[in-house]
Parts: sequence; structure tokens; C-alpha cells
Amino acid sequence: MRRYWMSFDTKGAARLALIGLAVASLAACTSRPKPAGPAEPVAPQQPAPERPYTPTTPAPDPTPQGPLPGTIQDFVVNVGDRVYFDTDEYTVRADAQPLLAGQAQWLNRYSSVKVRIEGNADERGTREYNLALGARRANAVREFLVGQGVAASRIETISFGKERPLDPGTDETAWAKNRNARTAITDGAR
Repeated sequence: MRRYWMSFDTKGAARLALIGLAVASLAACTSRPKPAGPAEPVAPQQPAPERPYTPTTPAPDPTPQGPLPGTIQDFVVNVGDRVYFDTDEYTVRADAQPLLAGQAQWLNRYSSVKVRIEGNADERGTREYNLALGARRANAVREFLVGQGVAASRIETISFGKERPLDPGTDETAWAKNRNARTAITDGAR
């Protein structure tokens, strides 16, 4: 046993000596900083020539804001696609005329677009009465747009009567929403 400890001690000591020698060799190879010599004279800096102030404008944001012109979304968001009517009426109300005038301008700008005017009614009354009332509302909107220069051949009409309510409620607020005519783009938009 003694021999085993002795050989281990000798091996361990030899390894330790080799590690020490490697560390000393590495330390000898490292470079030391050179002593600082006399400082070189520094020439005084000349001030930069002044440039006249020119305000810069920020670059325009490349991301378009809002819907693309000529799209269905442009029509719905920027113009509006629906007007409302009074109870049992199909005459275009005064508050709907500016919206319909905007629709006409948009349609005249995008002359390849075709639309369908969808007339709607609230739930009161018979099915037949509401289909007829929806048709009259759709035709009233069509006539307004034609009067604003939109070609009649680009406009079709349909009545849904009380079959497609916006609001399924059974009170005056719901009925007011359901008495409408919607201008739906059917062809030609981007």
C-alpha cells in the first residue's frame, strides 16, 4: 500500500509541476504595456464651418392610412352605405341626402363600379306590405343617385322587406335601424 501512495504522490507532484510550468510559460509570453513616452503636441482643432439651418420634414409614413381608394371598404368607411327612413315612408329624408350625394360622387369617380340598392323594413306589417315598402325605398335611393349623374344601368334594386333585420329587437330603436336602404357594391371595386 505504501508504494501505491508513494506512486500517487509522485504522479500528483509531477502533474502539479507540469501545470506550474505551463502557467509560467504563458505568463512569460504575455506582452507588457510600453512605458509612456513624451506626449506629442496636439494641434488646436478648427471649428467646423457653420451650415445654414434648413428645417427637415419627416419622411412620409409608407403605410397607407385608412382603406385603399376605390375599394368596398373605402366606400363603406369614407362615404357610408346605408340611409334610414321614417315609419311607413319611402321619401329620402333630408339628413340622408348628403350621404347619398357622397355616394353619387364616389360612384361617378369610380365609373366601373356597379351597385345594388337593398330596401328593408321593420318587422311590423305583413310580408307583402314590407316587400313593397322596401322596393319603394330602394327605388327612391336609385332615383336620387341617377339624379346625381350615376348611370341607371349601373344600379339594380332589390327588396328584402322585413327578412334581413339589422337589429332583431322589437322596440322603436330596433325598428328605426331596420327601416333602411343599403347600397351594396356588386362589381368593379378594387
